[in-house]
Amino acid sequence: MKKLVIFDLDGTLLNTIADLAQSTNHALRTLGYPTHELSEYPFMVGNGINKLFERALPEGEKTPENVLRMRAEFIPYYNVHNADMSQPYPGIQALLNRLQALGIQLAVASNKYQEATTKLIRHYFPNIHFAAVLGQREGLPVKPDPCIVHDILRITAVSPADVLYVGDSGVDMLTARNAGVEACGVTWGFRPRTELEEYTPAHIVDKAEDLEKLC
Repeated sequence: MKKLVIFDLDGTLLNTIADLAQSTNHALRTLGYPTHELSEYPFMVGNGINKLFERALPEGEKTPENVLRMRAEFIPYYNVHNADMSQPYPGIQALLNRLQALGIQLAVASNKYQEATTKLIRHYFPNIHFAAVLGQREGLPVKPDPCIVHDILRITAVSPADVLYVGDSGVDMLTARNAGVEACGVTWGFRPRTELEEYTPAHIVDKAEDLEKLC
């Protein structure tokens, strides 16, 4: 039995894409830039919000200064609207309840900025005790750098061999590989199965209930 399951947030525990798209479009619109269709956003997210802004900005406007301008417009808006349309994926709440009942430690490793990561977990999963909830923190690299997983391992005092890392993207699969932990890709998130398969994770599952069998 695994002692710790680490979950990605966006595209794994929660379908947050509509709120991310709405907030990014708000920032673009406010700054006078063209917006994007919802269908474009799944391939813009996953590497932290600064990379999201860089991808969303028009060609010729992808400067560090404009990324900071986007951030200044996005964060206050998203802090208010990040739970307007977001929802847990089917079966996730029941899965977390079962894993918690089994005594398995749970953690979150996200590239979403820390304030929003904490807020969303508290809002959607108030009855789940997460041993660690880590998002993107100032001065630290984002996934696929393994530092976020290493920090969780220190907090939980669990060895890499006893960990399952669960995510929906190639970034997540590479994060697990870089951290030396077992990876499980989920197909219900933002990226296609083919992207997960490129990184040859130990497991790929299509339903939340299938995850319990791996623990």
